[in-house]
Amino acid sequence: MRWCVMGLAFAMLAACTGKPDLDDAALSDRKLNLEEFFDGELIAYGQFQDVFGMVRRRFTVEIEGTWDGETLTLVEDFVYEDDSTEQRIWTLTKTGPDSWAGTAPGVIGTATGQETGDTFNWQYKIDLPVPDGTLRVTFDDWMWLLSDDRLLNRAYMKRAGVDIGDVIITFEKLD
Repeated sequence: MRWCVMGLAFAMLAACTGKPDLDDAALSDRKLNLEEFFDGELIAYGQFQDVFGMVRRRFTVEIEGTWDGETLTLVEDFVYEDDSTEQRIWTLTKTGPDSWAGTAPGVIGTATGQETGDTFNWQYKIDLPVPDGTLRVTFDDWMWLLSDDRLLNRAYMKRAGVDIGDVIITFEKLD
């Protein structure tokens, strides 16, 4: 019983932690344009950490992005540390000067996103493949343009409204 109470208290405390906001002060004068940054070949390195800070999974992603003037298509080929693989293909459409909508297999409904300065916030629900099946989670995905060829991504994950961890990824343009 004591462990349950401690776990519940920790989960409530984790839910109260601060998260980014599009109204946060800009730290640079860079302007992120997804269609420019993700057009071409990229490599990304990332990991998933649970709410206790334990690294649970690491991965590398090779990405081929194409922008045709209306649609940004991202073909993402994941290789996990256990040598398992996954491919996710995103189709994103610009819905306004700084807004986006997108779909990918496993995504429930439509993902939506907003660019502001060097920052992009992307939110969606997905049935995420995991080693023993799938896990329905929501992502509150934040990206910051660090330089012309580097992007930092931190995605806050929830399951049934409860924080379960973060995914941290660095993207690097290859061309």
